[in-house]
Amino acid sequence: MKLIHIGVLSLLTLPVGAIATPVFATPEPVSSQVKQTSTLIQVVTQTDETLYFNPDTRYELPLRVDTAVVVNGITLPVGTVIEGRLEPVEGGLQYVASHIRAGGLRQDLNAASETLNDIKDPRETSGGAILGDAAIGAAGGAVIGAILGNGVSLGEIIGGAATGVIVGNVTAQRVVVIEAGRPIILYAD
Repeated sequence: MKLIHIGVLSLLTLPVGAIATPVFATPEPVSSQVKQTSTLIQVVTQTDETLYFNPDTRYELPLRVDTAVVVNGITLPVGTVIEGRLEPVEGGLQYVASHIRAGGLRQDLNAASETLNDIKDPRETSGGAILGDAAIGAAGGAVIGAILGNGVSLGEIIGGAATGVIVGNVTAQRVVVIEAGRPIILYAD
């Protein structure tokens, strides 16, 4: 087996606006089983922003190696680009790597993460979003009281606010959140 060492390289990066590209093909299920003999590759996103992904969509997403590692006799220094995609699986998304890219080298790579679990969108369930839902609900309660001619009571306003919070939280969509700088572990064969 030929040992290839990648030294200090000028790594290719994508502009922030092109970080993840949705792919609209029907995804095939990907096994999330991890072999015990796998090599662990720690990767991070190439942006300083938190990313939010629909768990029902496939996305192309290049990542970069966060900690140097040797995979199948190839040294991957910090900053090596991992080409791959996020694919829908039960409970969220799974990152499936296909290639490593650094300088002029592009090498096949067979690696995947465990499931990146989906959660209720924190942008819709944050304190600010909850206060907004409560305000909308309270206004709705006041309008209903005025329309019914009972006058506006504190109970109608509080009831409307509570209803607004509940409806906002229940209807929040599910997303997979990848925080900038938070490592994702890939398991390479």
